[in-house]
Amino acid sequence: MKPSGYVVMSLVASGVPVCAAAQDSDEGIGADGGDIVVTATRQPRPIENVPGSVLLLDEEALQREQGFTGAEDLAELLPGVEAAVANGTQVAFQIRGIGAVDHQALTPTAAAVYSDGVFLATNVQTGALLYDLARVEVLKGPQGTLYGRNASAGAVNLVSRRPDAEGANYARFGYGNFDRVDIDAAFGGRIGDGAYARLASTYVKRSPVLENVAGPPEASGETDEFGLRLSALLDRGGPRLLLRGHYEEDKGINTMPRNDALDLDKHEIESEGDGIQRSDNAFYGVSAELTVHLDDWQLFSLTAFEGYRQNYGFDFDGTAAPFGNPSLNANLSYARDFAQFSEEARLSRQFTGGSFLLGMAASLEDFSQRYTIWCGELDPRTLVGSCDYVGAPGRVGPTPASTAPASTLVTDISQERISLALFTYNRLELARRLTLTAGLRLSYEDIRGEGQGIHIFRDGVRAFNDRDGLGPAKGSNVIVTTRLSGNAALSYDLGDANAYLSVANGYKSGGFNGEVANDALNYADEGLFAAETVTTIEAGLKGRVATLRYSFAGFYSDYQDPQARIFVEFALPDGSSIVSNALSNLDAARSYGIEGQLGWTPIGGLDLDLGAVWNRAGIEQDSAIGGNAELYDGQPLPFAPEFSGNARVRYETRIGRDAALALNANANFRSRFYLDPSGLPERSQGDVLTVSAGASLALDTGIEISIWGRNLTNRDYAVSGYGFIGYNTFRSDPRTFGGSVSFAL
Repeated sequence: MKPSGYVVMSLVASGVPVCAAAQDSDEGIGADGGDIVVTATRQPRPIENVPGSVLLLDEEALQREQGFTGAEDLAELLPGVEAAVANGTQVAFQIRGIGAVDHQALTPTAAAVYSDGVFLATNVQTGALLYDLARVEVLKGPQGTLYGRNASAGAVNLVSRRPDAEGANYARFGYGNFDRVDIDAAFGGRIGDGAYARLASTYVKRSPVLENVAGPPEASGETDEFGLRLSALLDRGGPRLLLRGHYEEDKGINTMPRNDALDLDKHEIESEGDGIQRSDNAFYGVSAELTVHLDDWQLFSLTAFEGYRQNYGFDFDGTAAPFGNPSLNANLSYARDFAQFSEEARLSRQFTGGSFLLGMAASLEDFSQRYTIWCGELDPRTLVGSCDYVGAPGRVGPTPASTAPASTLVTDISQERISLALFTYNRLELARRLTLTAGLRLSYEDIRGEGQGIHIFRDGVRAFNDRDGLGPAKGSNVIVTTRLSGNAALSYDLGDANAYLSVANGYKSGGFNGEVANDALNYADEGLFAAETVTTIEAGLKGRVATLRYSFAGFYSDYQDPQARIFVEFALPDGSSIVSNALSNLDAARSYGIEGQLGWTPIGGLDLDLGAVWNRAGIEQDSAIGGNAELYDGQPLPFAPEFSGNARVRYETRIGRDAALALNANANFRSRFYLDPSGLPERSQGDVLTVSAGASLALDTGIEISIWGRNLTNRDYAVSGYGFIGYNTFRSDPRTFGGSVSFAL
């Protein structure tokens, strides 16, 4: 648990040797005393030799950043990476402006997220996994070879600590403002001849952090999360088997959004509280990782199951009485079940002058969801609200099934996905200093979805949605896709530096709109969204001079058929209007820019780090979409600030003979960014500067005392937004701080 050294992203800011252990081996990595080794390329390689932009956070850097509330906090440490937080807990990573900002859980994000090598197929699985991590690796740009589908923006790898002989046992107890309680512990070590085990757990509880000016405090959310991870390693010199299992649960309350029509102070929301629902979310999984050495070859297999169930919701309209009319109130809930079985196998070989890798991947996913939206208090038996949901009447069709008012909307959808892939990734030294890296991936997907959307009248009558008389909102469809993607790069060894030029192609699959089904077109071809593709050309230079490490890159991305959530107004029977939305495809977009990272240790114990990205990401729209082409043409891509930067400083020194003092601070800046593709100023977030800091006193007895603070500037900013009645945004946490005591066991 004791921090020492500081590894940040694609550089090291410490003069001491630092390495990131390989996924299939903890031995022999970084033994040269200086290399940072990453495994995001499926084979351990020094980070300077990877022909692309790679960001790295090691175990010690992650431990120093106490006070995390979710995966979105990682973005503050990773320049050029943004995190949109939809529905209060669903995290979608955006890299260089690429990726739809979406709350739908049917499809993954454009930055593919992996946990211990297992693909997390939906955007609700990430937040509960950030404990006892060994490192986080991020690959920027499309990943068309090793990571395949749904990696059009990049890949994020969360790697937990492996069982080993050392154990690294610890217990940490923390307390912070808003009655925050943190308990973390891990125990492990040798349990037999060549056998090791590790048990890690976490518990976080916190009271509401925003102020609700119109009702109960819990409308601004509560945190109540628990996690448990067990792993066992059998390594007796022959085949190596690593078994993992995890279980996490969330019993908190989702934060309500804020409606932009309200005149509120910082960190305030307004809700009467009838949408408050305590979550009942559970995430679980098991995996078996087998490594077999066959002379000069290595066979690797990863078999896994991941699943979850979710029941949660919140006040959807973000205000107690929209425009003074309490009948415009809206609450929603999600009930989800998901299961995924996957297998990945790789055969690889290192040889003089290069390496060869051939792999296959297969997965089967089963997803189901019920989405319910209503007004006031909901009768759990009839699903009729105590007032009339404003959006229901617009969907009843030309011949309503009842003369009573339409009250509630319910949409059910189920989806099965089969994914198969063959891929190869290879390196070959063309000359003494010139290396070619190239790969291909052939992907096949079969996605089958079916669902229905109904409205429920006040007298209990149920009928299919049939907006504008287009037909009942019930149906099914099949999406079958075969894609060839890949990458190629040339890198040249300059001694203390490495220059590279690369081109990479990736895609994110299309799919179904699974929230509100308005009419028959929802499940017809017209209601689907298509796959998006990204091709990126990148040139970069990485290297080190003495204690200075640097990484610079320029990139250009051609973004075809970008997936985007489009908000469209439609008329209600009384002449007013409401905003409906769906995932759709824009024509094209471009993203280009430059980025750089520097890490320097001017004196022993002092580490300085700087990362910056300048990025222009704009939409090119010729055809009409949502009834208006001009609205989107020339607008910035969502969550793509033109400039973002990150600066860190850490100082460590001995105090006497028995203690060490460590101080660290982090500042993150993002220029104005937009929350959706409309480019409207009122749907944007202005410049954001956040600062976090911490200090720790580590005693040689194994006790460490720490204090920390996050968002010390107390900035109130939007972390995502959506149109409904006006515009609603989920808000950031205010200033938080706390302390902890940890014990090495």
